[in-house]
Amino acid sequence: MSTSDADFPALADHALAAATRAPSVHNTQPWRFVLRPPRIDLYLDRERVLAVADADAREARLSCGAALLNLRVALLARGRATVVDLLPDPAHPDLLATVRVAGDRAPTPELRDLASAIDRRATNRRPFADRPVPAPHRSALVRAADDEGATLVLLDAPPALETFAVLLRRADRLQGEDPAFQAELAGWTHRAAEDGVPATAGGPRPAGDSLLTLRQFHSESTVERPFERDPLVAVLATAGDTVRDQVRAGQAMQRVLLTATSAGLSVSFLSQPLEVPDTRAGLRELLGGRGHPQAALRIGFGHPTGRTPRRPVAAVTVNPHDE
Repeated sequence: MSTSDADFPALADHALAAATRAPSVHNTQPWRFVLRPPRIDLYLDRERVLAVADADAREARLSCGAALLNLRVALLARGRATVVDLLPDPAHPDLLATVRVAGDRAPTPELRDLASAIDRRATNRRPFADRPVPAPHRSALVRAADDEGATLVLLDAPPALETFAVLLRRADRLQGEDPAFQAELAGWTHRAAEDGVPATAGGPRPAGDSLLTLRQFHSESTVERPFERDPLVAVLATAGDTVRDQVRAGQAMQRVLLTATSAGLSVSFLSQPLEVPDTRAGLRELLGGRGHPQAALRIGFGHPTGRTPRRPVAAVTVNPHDE
């Protein structure tokens, strides 16, 4: 039995609410959806692309890919089959994907687990426990990326982790010295209730002997705390670096994040070396030149943290029938 026109609005509203829970750079939420029953179109919202940190919109496309994964999972968990076309119209390059509801399909237990993790997932910028991530969890995260056509490289050897930390510090220093970057960051901090990074989502400054440099959204914070001594850092990479690869990377990234949440793990982003061309090239060299790094994640066991705000579904959705 296929989804009727009468069923579609409620189903779409549920799926779009899940889609908007995806993470995005500086919580810019750079997505826009157009409802064309039984199809949902996903567009990149150019007005929400960061001109300095993300001049080529790569991170924005990752964010849209993450929203696409949530949309797919929400529909599949409701027992609906989906057909997804990436970049379906060359004349409209910001139309990143179409998702068509295509009949019924029994959800797997794994899909139900991923769907239940959507509302619980939150970026955790606070210290994690000095407790290693078990091997089965690590394998599940690697498999989650592979399921979406990407590769998750765990930097669990000291030389690789130390090299990453050097690249992270270099990128963070360069961005800290860039007035345009700092002005853009400040513009998405302490914002209104529906986007940006509120003070409640920030974390303390890592103590001086901490290996990793976390981005400070709230510069007035003077609180320092020691972070985990042996962090698990993972780099998500794709074989290519086209727009299609970036949207796929976003889906893989989100599947990794939901898998981590289901396993009781916390994750934060280490985006600085991905945003500076020189350090991104160094990160690719660290990976042996075999892939293009798209995201870097810090993974571990952390205390629950609050979720960042999201714009309502109505604010990011266009229904041509209502115009």
